[in-house]
Formats: sequence, C-alpha cells, structure tokens
Amino acid sequence: MSSRTFVEWLLIHYASIKSRSPNEGRRRWKLRVAQKFWASGDKTLASTTVVGPDDNTVDFQIDSDLFDETSTNREELGILLRTDFSDEAAWLAFCSRLEEGEKEFIANPSEEDDTKMVDQIGQPEPNKASPSGSTAATTATAEDDSDGSGDENSLSAIFHIINPSLPQERALLTNISNLTALRLFNDVDVRQLPTLPPDTKRIRPPNRLVDSDGWQEVYVGKNLWIYDAKSNRDQCVRVVSQTSSDMYGTATADSWRARVSHICELQVNLSSGAMKIDFGGLDRWDYVERQRNMQEAETPGDL
Repeated sequence: MSSRTFVEWLLIHYASIKSRSPNEGRRRWKLRVAQKFWASGDKTLASTTVVGPDDNTVDFQIDSDLFDETSTNREELGILLRTDFSDEAAWLAFCSRLEEGEKEFIANPSEEDDTKMVDQIGQPEPNKASPSGSTAATTATAEDDSDGSGDENSLSAIFHIINPSLPQERALLTNISNLTALRLFNDVDVRQLPTLPPDTKRIRPPNRLVDSDGWQEVYVGKNLWIYDAKSNRDQCVRVVSQTSSDMYGTATADSWRARVSHICELQVNLSSGAMKIDFGGLDRWDYVERQRNMQEAETPGDL
C-alpha cells in the first residue's frame, strides 16, 4: 500500500505516463511518477489538485507488470535471483545446500531468538567496488532445474528461483545492483521519515535512498536474495533491504550476506514478522553496495 502523498502523485501523473509509454508496465510507470516527485521542489500537493477515482480501484493498483509472473503472482515467500553465471558447479552446490536447508527447517522448525539469527548471517567483508551495471529492461526467466533431481517443488514453498537460461537474458541480470533488482521485482513507494533525534545531522548531499528533504524512496514486494559473483566462493547471498533500518543514515537497498544454510529460516521469520535485522543499532550493512545504490539512485537514466 502506497503512502498517501505518493498516492496523490500517482492519481495525477500515472495515467498520462502510462499513455505515453503503454508497453512498459506498472512498475516502470510508477518509477516515472516517482522521478517526477523527486524532481519537484514541493512534494505536498494541494488537495484541490487531486481528483479521486470514481470507484475503489485505480490503474496503478490493478495494472499488470512484465515481472508479475516471477514476483507478485508467485506463492513463495521470497525471490532468489541469480546474477552471476560464471561457475555452474558453485551454483549447483548452492542449490543443493539450499534444498538441504529447507528440508532441515521443515523437519525441525526453530525457535531461535533474533540474537542467534544475526550470528548466522555472513557479515559483510571489505571488497572492491563492483561496476555499476544498471538496467531496468525486461528479461524472461526460468526456474533452475539443472540439478537433475526432478524435485523442483522442494524449494517452492519458500523461494522462487530466477535463473535465466538464454545468454541475452542472463546479460540483463548479470551483476545488477540491489536497487535495480528492487525496481524490477518490487513496487516503488515514498515515505516521510520520522522525526530525527535531537542533534542529528542530515546526510549531505541528500539522497533519496536515505533522506531527501525528509522523504525516502522505499520498495514494496517480496524479499529479494541475490546470488552474485562472491556467492561462488562464500555460498552466501545478498539479502536486500526494502527500506532503511531504524538507524538514521542507513539506506533503502542496503544488503548483508546470509549463508545458504540459514536463508530458509531467515525468510520465514522475516515474512512472519518474528524477526527484524538491525544489528543491535550498529551500521553493519555492506558499505560498497550502499554507495553503488546511492549513486545509481541519483542517476536515473531515462526515467
């Protein structure tokens, strides 16, 4: 559900944007409205400029998107997205461990507390900045069936695996940022930040993923778990945040690395609301990925 302010912007601008680019889909149209929002000096619209819908449904709530079949319309709790295709053996080993992890979790559901859950997370390591390959183009996707087990449904209850098979499809997902992944498989929204603690200095320069004049770009949809080049070595995935944490200065699209053996349990607990990752109030998110996302957010291309 979008915030009231962003709904007002959607009511005014969505239909005209949709008519100019009829083949793009709901998520792209909403991103274009969001770009208008961020480019405007006055974020709050006068009530007289907002015309409500004639019924209880509006296009931006019911329109389809090219990626709905691999996201919104899926029954699984989360989406596991493969973005590196350089090591098939490592990927197959990861899938095998994922299947084992789910079977263990289903057989022995855990009652572990949040502290122990955080201990199971693979912590971010110092690394070199990844090249920023941004794309919001569409790609066909396919569930991974290369392990030959014939038991694809074993993972379906928790994760939908997106593992494109064609070279051109893989090229569109290779090394994409957290922000690009969110824009493909989640819906954009905008929220107003809560009142900051006394003596808190706002970030400079402003950035929409953290704080831009008291507003923040956020995303709504299924949790994203990204298999990247580092996953071939550490058998972990990036767990992508749809909004910032409670600590000011953290950002939408922040990520941390979680071990494959624990992500089934993590996803179930995140979906149920039984846990929330905040690292005890410390900023332990991957700084390199944050910088990559923030730079991409302020260079939106043709949006």
